[in-house]
Amino acid sequence: MNWGGDMRAKDMARIAVIGFGPRGLGALEALSQRLRETGRRVQIDIYEPSPFPGAGPNFAPSDPEYCLLNIPYQDIAIRPPQGSAVGSFADWQNKPFDRDDFPSRADMGRYLEARRDDLFKRGFTKSDAKITLLRKNVERVSQEAPGWCLHIENGQPAHYDEVLLTLGQPPVEPDAQWASWQAHAAQSTAEVAPAYPAAELCDRASEWQGQCVAIRGLGLSTFDVLRSLTIAQGGRFDAAGYHPSGREPACILPFSLNGQPPFPKPQDAVLDALFAPTPEETAHFARAAEAAVCATPQEATANINGALAPVVTRILAPQRVNDTQVLDWLATEWADPGTQDRQAPMDALRHGIALAAGHAAPTIGYALGQVWRKWQDEWRAAFNPGCATPETAKHLIDFDEGLKRYSYGLPLSSARELLALIDAGQTDLSFAVDPGIIETSQGWMLGVGGQQVEVSIIIDAVLPAPALSNISVPPLPGLITKGLIVAVSDDLAAATEPDGTLRDQSGSPVSGLCLLGRLALGSVTAVDSLHDCFGHSADRWADGVVARLRNARPAE
Repeated sequence: MNWGGDMRAKDMARIAVIGFGPRGLGALEALSQRLRETGRRVQIDIYEPSPFPGAGPNFAPSDPEYCLLNIPYQDIAIRPPQGSAVGSFADWQNKPFDRDDFPSRADMGRYLEARRDDLFKRGFTKSDAKITLLRKNVERVSQEAPGWCLHIENGQPAHYDEVLLTLGQPPVEPDAQWASWQAHAAQSTAEVAPAYPAAELCDRASEWQGQCVAIRGLGLSTFDVLRSLTIAQGGRFDAAGYHPSGREPACILPFSLNGQPPFPKPQDAVLDALFAPTPEETAHFARAAEAAVCATPQEATANINGALAPVVTRILAPQRVNDTQVLDWLATEWADPGTQDRQAPMDALRHGIALAAGHAAPTIGYALGQVWRKWQDEWRAAFNPGCATPETAKHLIDFDEGLKRYSYGLPLSSARELLALIDAGQTDLSFAVDPGIIETSQGWMLGVGGQQVEVSIIIDAVLPAPALSNISVPPLPGLITKGLIVAVSDDLAAATEPDGTLRDQSGSPVSGLCLLGRLALGSVTAVDSLHDCFGHSADRWADGVVARLRNARPAE
């Protein structure tokens, strides 16, 4: 699939993009705005074998409509590039919608594909560029002066000046627990299954009527799994609760290490506005965050707390919450996230619903999490240019990750569905808190506090950590082995420059080899946000490419 005019191979700069989901799309949209500055002819080759280039598997347009984003329409601000004919996500809709509703991931995927088609059709018309989409796997990337060589599955090697890796979360080696369960399932009648693709899980679940199913994980993905096991099997929700079809599993048992479901977001814009920081507070936070990133872990804590505590105290003034109480809460959060407000799973679920519906006064944690959510752009802008030491980076990222139970909350409707499934006897949180699990001839026995239940299926709804050591899918392992991709530290992912250029084992930039996204966690933060794919990280990468291509000669 080619777009653009014919060009002679030897007088053009060549760019390869390996992996083409939203991150790759955002990067090329940013580059399309800048290529004229290079004064060079440019060939861009995209290597993406999946059926949904531009959207990727997480936003596959073929996904069931019940798989929802955790962002309401009113908060989706994925700005299209200048000159785009597609417009914003809201403008693109060809159906009525409520700004407080949460769209499906499939709907977002269709929008991203529209952005992709527009980019390919008109995005590079103002520059001397040609773009080609290749449905091929890249098996290996090697450094061959003056550029890079891609070794292609069932194809000839290809040479490039620039290579961008935007692979999202590639498959990883299973952790020890999951590997043991896979082995047990292979030798018995038990089954294990991944949460995604959701359509495949739905098909498998049609054979699980009357069986007990456990779900490893109690995060956002669990709620997609619950729908695959219930409404996708013919059940339905209404104001009275859940009405089973009879084709569901006999029981569904989610569990996690702490058994805490995520907190729902406020149900509408009116409630959400109660947590809005003022422009002055936001400006103060931006300065504090910049200072925190370049400080020691202890100084970083003080900077972040100094910006957060006054805002939360103001918001919670009707409850007479003071700065000392907020700072005490934050002290526990930095040291041991979540332990200061942990409840029994059912209590946590009901309390979260009451908070999101405005039926309970906001807690310190809930208010803080909503403020942190509203400051994500400022947080990325402070962290991602990259001056944090590994110790400070880990400290700050752990804080951000811990607050995701509030800041990355689910739709209130999803929490209410879980409660309805529990009330209908379809789902049970009695085994939600780190159950003991032992193998049986038919599956596994889950045990908590003297209670036991046998399950024959376990579904994995846990997103793996972006650990470089667990990645086995080409072309990353070869680059890691050669020391061209190196972790920031044992607990973080790849070390990169602000523009995504990788740092090698000596700490030096690897010119022309860049990585954006989740596998750079530690060099950047808040990488799981869709908005980040179309933000300043993409702009910095595009600026870096233009600067290098302006001065470099093409690869032969």
